[in-house]
Amino acid sequence: MERYDLKPLFTQDQIHRRVKELAQQISQDYRGKEVLFICILKGAFVFLSDLMRHIDLPVQVDFIGLASYGSEMVSSGHIRVTRDSSIPIEGKDVIVVEDIIDSGSTLKFLADEFWSRKPRSLRICCLLDKKSRRQVEFEADYVGFDIEDLFVVGYGLDVNEQFRNLPSIHYVVE
Repeated sequence: MERYDLKPLFTQDQIHRRVKELAQQISQDYRGKEVLFICILKGAFVFLSDLMRHIDLPVQVDFIGLASYGSEMVSSGHIRVTRDSSIPIEGKDVIVVEDIIDSGSTLKFLADEFWSRKPRSLRICCLLDKKSRRQVEFEADYVGFDIEDLFVVGYGLDVNEQFRNLPSIHYVVE
């Protein structure tokens, strides 16, 4: 197991407050509707779990697996579907839940794919947004925190499958 030097970025309390605010905004925006959350595995599952517990709407949940990092700390740029969603999205209000937006390529790829499946609406909710790393034009509809160009772990995010279980978010010091 490789060792990493970690520094705190967001505390558990900061994360929980912001997740609750995002859930309240989504609940207002979709009042009277049912929402299908599609979580991008694996990093976003902790975020989705906390987010949906604060949503005051009927919800469905599904998962999709996409890979662009492998075991590296930098995206390869090649995106592949490792597990497709199982609930049809045609005519539904869909919110894709992502842990972090970096280059924007993964979510642009997924949004294009999902729009071809004809949802009623499609929005993106991300915990962390690293705008300085954008390589394609892409904006999320709901953003937890904007961050600098840091490699982050904890609260579902990992490096080589380590640190997902941390309740707070840290950055890796190189």
